[in-house]
Amino acid sequence: MSSGSSNFLLVPIPEYPVLDCVPNKNVKIVVLGASNVGKTALIVRFLTKRFIGDYEANTGALYSRKINLDGEQVSLQVQDTPCVSLQDDAEGLYCQEQINRSIYWADGYVLVFSITDLNSYRTIQPLYQHVRRIHPSGNIPVIIVGNKSDLLRARQVPDHEVSLLCLFPATSAATVRVGVVGPWSCDPLFSKAQPGVAARLAVDHINRDPYLSQGITFDYVILEEDCETSQAFARFLGFYTRASGFIGPVNPGYCEAASLLGKSWNKAVFSWSCIGHEMNDVRSHPTFARTMPLPSIVLLRFMHHFRWAHVGIITSAEDVWMEAGIKLANALRSHGMPVSIVASVQNEHTSVRKTLAKVKKVADLRLVILVMHSLLIGGETQKLLLETAYDMRMTDGSLVFLSYDTLFYSLPYHHIPQPALRYNTKLLRAYDAVLTITMESPQEQSFYQAFEKAQEQGELPRHIKPQQVSPLFGTIYSSIVFMAQAVQSVRASGQWMSGGNIAQNARNLLFRGFSLQANSSDFGTPDYVVLDTDGFSWELQPTYHIEMQTDMVRFLGRHIHFPPGGPPKTDSSCWFTHGIICRGGVNLLDMVLIFLSGFLFIFFSIGCSYCIRRKISKIQMVRGPNKILLTLNDVTFINPSLSNKKLSLDDSKASDSRMSISERSLKSPLSIQSPATYENSNVAIYEGDWAWLKRLPYGNFRTITPHTSDVFELMKDMRHENVNPFLGFFHDCGVFAIVTEYCSRSSLEDLLLNDDVKLDWMFKSSLILDLIKGMKYLHHRNVCHGRLKSRNCVVDGRFVLKITDYGYNEVLEAQRFPYVEPPAEALLWTAPEILRGPYPGLHGSHPGDVYSFSIIMQEVVMRGPPFCMLEHSFDEIVQKVRKPPPMCRPIVSPDHAPMECIQLMKQCWNEQPEKRPTFDEIFDQFKNVNKGKKTNIIDSMLRMLEQYSSNLEELIRERTEELEIEKQKTEKLLTQMLPPSVAEALKLGATVEPEYFDSVSLYFSDIVGFTTISANSEPIEVVDLLNDLYTTFDAVIGNHDVYKVETIGDAYMVASGVPMPNGNRHAAEIANMSLDILSAVGTFKMRHMPDVPVRIRIGLHTGPCVAGVVGLTMPRYCLFGDTVTTASRMESTGLPYRIHVHSSTVKILMDLKLGYKVELRARTELKGKGIEETYWLTGRDGFTKPLPVPPVLKSGQMAHGLQMEEIAAYKKRKAEAQLAKKKN
Repeated sequence: MSSGSSNFLLVPIPEYPVLDCVPNKNVKIVVLGASNVGKTALIVRFLTKRFIGDYEANTGALYSRKINLDGEQVSLQVQDTPCVSLQDDAEGLYCQEQINRSIYWADGYVLVFSITDLNSYRTIQPLYQHVRRIHPSGNIPVIIVGNKSDLLRARQVPDHEVSLLCLFPATSAATVRVGVVGPWSCDPLFSKAQPGVAARLAVDHINRDPYLSQGITFDYVILEEDCETSQAFARFLGFYTRASGFIGPVNPGYCEAASLLGKSWNKAVFSWSCIGHEMNDVRSHPTFARTMPLPSIVLLRFMHHFRWAHVGIITSAEDVWMEAGIKLANALRSHGMPVSIVASVQNEHTSVRKTLAKVKKVADLRLVILVMHSLLIGGETQKLLLETAYDMRMTDGSLVFLSYDTLFYSLPYHHIPQPALRYNTKLLRAYDAVLTITMESPQEQSFYQAFEKAQEQGELPRHIKPQQVSPLFGTIYSSIVFMAQAVQSVRASGQWMSGGNIAQNARNLLFRGFSLQANSSDFGTPDYVVLDTDGFSWELQPTYHIEMQTDMVRFLGRHIHFPPGGPPKTDSSCWFTHGIICRGGVNLLDMVLIFLSGFLFIFFSIGCSYCIRRKISKIQMVRGPNKILLTLNDVTFINPSLSNKKLSLDDSKASDSRMSISERSLKSPLSIQSPATYENSNVAIYEGDWAWLKRLPYGNFRTITPHTSDVFELMKDMRHENVNPFLGFFHDCGVFAIVTEYCSRSSLEDLLLNDDVKLDWMFKSSLILDLIKGMKYLHHRNVCHGRLKSRNCVVDGRFVLKITDYGYNEVLEAQRFPYVEPPAEALLWTAPEILRGPYPGLHGSHPGDVYSFSIIMQEVVMRGPPFCMLEHSFDEIVQKVRKPPPMCRPIVSPDHAPMECIQLMKQCWNEQPEKRPTFDEIFDQFKNVNKGKKTNIIDSMLRMLEQYSSNLEELIRERTEELEIEKQKTEKLLTQMLPPSVAEALKLGATVEPEYFDSVSLYFSDIVGFTTISANSEPIEVVDLLNDLYTTFDAVIGNHDVYKVETIGDAYMVASGVPMPNGNRHAAEIANMSLDILSAVGTFKMRHMPDVPVRIRIGLHTGPCVAGVVGLTMPRYCLFGDTVTTASRMESTGLPYRIHVHSSTVKILMDLKLGYKVELRARTELKGKGIEETYWLTGRDGFTKPLPVPPVLKSGQMAHGLQMEEIAAYKKRKAEAQLAKKKN
């Protein structure tokens, strides 16, 4: 259809700088065609080399541009024209006069039709003929262009028109370049998001997707956001020409300004981090769209569900986080939430501690939002902050910490351990107070799995490990895909491709996540999950599901695990009720007026009163009749005369209890006649009365903190018949002890174990009622005991039960003592919910005290230890109570107590703390157990018998002192003959069953030539020799964890690992002892044969054995088994001054890696065992004691005797002495 010879429009037109000279030639082109065929779009695309989606259609405009054509300067002028149309007969053409003038004016023509509009194609022939009529010469070039519309609704071509209209391949006229804006180089954790890799993956997927890339090519460019907000905005101004639309900014500080620039540029701005509600105004921000819900809305859903309104915000010191914290606070306040504090922290201890101290002072705070990188993806600031909060006891459950940045991506959590929590116990316990809200991801495909799948398909580089990539990668990817969906929606609706239209269409689309499995028409909406840990595991578990479309928070079947002090208290529902101003009971306007009017007076008065009060309090602490701090000048230590008042030195340790009578007599070897001092007695006289000193662990008592003083004053004010009064605090000579009244009947535990005291039900119920009254008083004073057990309930001379040890935990906490986990036996009274916490036994609660009371009831009713009817160890019981099912509780028969009492006991140990009764309810129920009868009827009897018993006690005291002395001697001798545990069992009359030990190490030694020495010595000299030698051995073994089994003649047998197992340490203990004994023998001299060397052979072996007590008369603790035989063979086949070691012992010594030196002796025949490889033990790293040099055995000499020349001199002197004696 074109007869022109020049095809210059198909040749690329190179640009050249603007020249001062006038172009040599002018080329004039006119573009003709019907309506809506894209004439203007074609001209703009040709001249600008890029597609502009939204522009002013200016028909009739003249466009001019300078070009270099074949080395010649040319001025190119392109004339746009109005539309032409066919006349009614479809043969003639209707043209405006302007079009005719343009045809006369032009040097060349471009005839345009739309390949999707048959009528526009039919105008080409008449239009071409019209041009020929005006220029009949035929030298005018004409180009016919088949254009296509970028409007989706007009892109369908019927089958019968394809061969006519689509005779050539279609090419796209539009390229959409997405600018990904963020602080990618400011922060290593932002760079871990790999924005370039994410954008490239998204663009590749879009361009391959036939639904999203119809006629448009997508590209991307990474745009660096400055670290400072002011500079970031200045840099954003330069991004105008670099992108068609923007994903970002990340810094919410200039989001509004960036959106306004997008409006001015008519370019879409998509962001996930812009928080301000004002950006929801379509009129002010028509080109802005969010890629996910407002984080403040998600937080409000969460806060509303848990009714936590009072919130604080802590941000990292970087601009991007500080701006986010400020914007978030404003957003929450706009919804009526009381944001009490907004503070920032540096990544160093001082800054973090100061900020947390400010937060700790804020009253009624429930929630602390951490606006910074999550420690789960490497956030060091959050890690330091939580560790410091743990040290400051802010992670006890009274506050909930919430990570903010996880709202913007899908954190992998399905059965995925979190490495940041795995090897840091402190951080793991601190994270128990943290809740994590993140976008929900399907269980079958987490972010890591989606990343690995893309790598397997060759879409991502394989050298990048998924665990080293921030999940923000998925947010970047999804945001770009989201913008592509919006662009496609604009094209489908037939609108202009403008920033406003793209943003407007984005508001009606659903979100597609990187790790979601969806096809091109099935997009997922971003719901959220609340993740939690249990304080022990380093995996995150989903607890609640936040559905953004329905505004529902749905429980997922797993409760949130709060620390022992949690959960935080709930706030009034008025904070979450629309249209109601919640003042929390305080009229803010009145408070402000009062505060302003009386600020100076109140401030001065409070300051003065505080200083005066502190001064008076300090004086009263050390002076006056009510002083609290006591010294040696105030108390006189004594040794009680009665055995049941005798005290053990072990009570000064940080144990929970007073020990029973038998334990005290065993562990206190001091004679009652020894002088009493603060070092060996816990009983003293204070103001004429006996007092008991409960010693605290050695720790930080150089200064008494103000909080500790407050605790002392609170304890001093406790006055009740069933509460043991606090007399003061002993603080002298490095001893720190709580001083209370001394009760002569000792503890309730001792009373129950004393079979001489007969307890009927009336007596038992009196004790229980006293305990109820005392705990009722403490709880009315808002005091939690936290250590309630029978050991901490004492009984005075009138058999009145009194509660002691209250306030003990508060004193330790106020002085910041390090937490030491108590043994399992001390936790038998602890409630299950406290056992599950990170600090069992440190903090108490009112329901926890009720549980402890129920266990004491069981002790009193059954007159036995806690859980005495269960055949489990202490550790097993504690573990079963901590982790049911099945629920582990004592079993009490109705034969021991009324059924009402047993039912009350079961209510008190209920698994759910809120279902346990209070002590007021317990008091009312227990009165019904005894049908209203008074339970202190024995008081009158005891008063009458008291004066009679005093004379009897004086007589008994004298006899008991003598008995106590003899008893201590007997017990000491018994413990020297038998192991302490065996001796204790025999004293109690229990049967000592034989016990099997998997691995013990045995020592055998023998004196070389003992037969020869005995033959040449008097019997008394032999006895002296063995006594001196074994006394030396006994002194050595006292320094090692070994047990002396027996001595038979010159044979000496020692074992380690029995009767008390010690792991694999028994081999090292025996080896160390052998080296020490061998060193001692090297310098040993016989009294009657000082010149004759005493040589020993030593044999060591390790293996299993059975141990038990044999015989009734002079019972012995003996070892049996092949290990004993082999150890004896090792000694008998050894050499003088040598330690002969079996390979079983050598293996353990080598595994211990303690530097033992052994030499291979070669293969040795052991009688009855065959030939085995044995070794010599020659030393150990760090062992510097001298060892005797083994003698060199000549050929034919035996290793079992002395040589005659070694004893010849002694025999000669002895013969001369006998001859001289005969002569006299």
